[in-house]
Amino acid sequence: MEAITYEEFGGPEVLRHETGAAVPEPNRGAVRVKVAAVGVNPVDHKRRYGWVERFYPTTFPAVPGLEFAGTVDALGPGVTGVEVGDEVFGWTTTGAYAEYALAEVFAPKPAGLTWEQAASLPVAGETAQRVLDLLGVVQGETLLLHGAAGVVGSVAVQLAVAAGVTVIGTASESNHAYLRSLGAVPVTYGDGLADRVRAAAPQGVDAVFDAAGHDTLPVSIELTGGAKDRIVTIAAVDAEEHGIVFSGVTVAPETARAWLTAHARLAVAGELTVRVAEILPLKEGARAQELSESGHARGKLILLP
Repeated sequence: MEAITYEEFGGPEVLRHETGAAVPEPNRGAVRVKVAAVGVNPVDHKRRYGWVERFYPTTFPAVPGLEFAGTVDALGPGVTGVEVGDEVFGWTTTGAYAEYALAEVFAPKPAGLTWEQAASLPVAGETAQRVLDLLGVVQGETLLLHGAAGVVGSVAVQLAVAAGVTVIGTASESNHAYLRSLGAVPVTYGDGLADRVRAAAPQGVDAVFDAAGHDTLPVSIELTGGAKDRIVTIAAVDAEEHGIVFSGVTVAPETARAWLTAHARLAVAGELTVRVAEILPLKEGARAQELSESGHARGKLILLP
């Protein structure tokens, strides 16, 4: 089968495009999926560098990618509730940058979602929902969201706004109109951020979701009045030094399945959208990771086998 593989940690040059990779056989509890679309995420290049082994241990040779959308091709022993030919989306156990992948955590793909839309939802939806739940933000509170125009950030904005939360989102000036369209109050990051946030939220900040990193934690602690238990980061590698929670572990499978289903329902209804930046063929997996790592992709990057 066609796949992107790597056998050592390093830069994009360690990624290889293969056409004769072995097709995986579904183990107990898993299905094999013929992949129709793959979502590219920052964690993909972080895993390639070996930076997140604590959360995602690597066995070589490895296939990158966590999220997919595709058609069930074969059932492993003990699998019920799904049939060959069903269209699904979710998380892979063998890597998504491939023509075929195994999956245990997935949900039905609604007919109203394209393959690209479905492949955009799992990681961003799970990450955003997980952090919002950890923060415990409720209607009437104010959330400061660093990196609000990114894929995870923009999904978190939409989920929080729908819950009645006021969202102050940091982003470059070019993304302010986009954030306003999602219901957030945009502010520019950089020097003077604390003053800009106070001006935008005179009522104060109750919680902080950091999806950006880049020295955001000290100002976050200042703006919450030292309430470190209401700050969660998915991006700041120095979180522990500041006494802040770094959230990088996925939730229980049954919870993830429920969120996949709920987020797909919102997406079909037009109440949850993920901006797609570029769609590339699978053989350009290395280029997709370079674009993702650059931080300049304005939306989701998708690969098509």
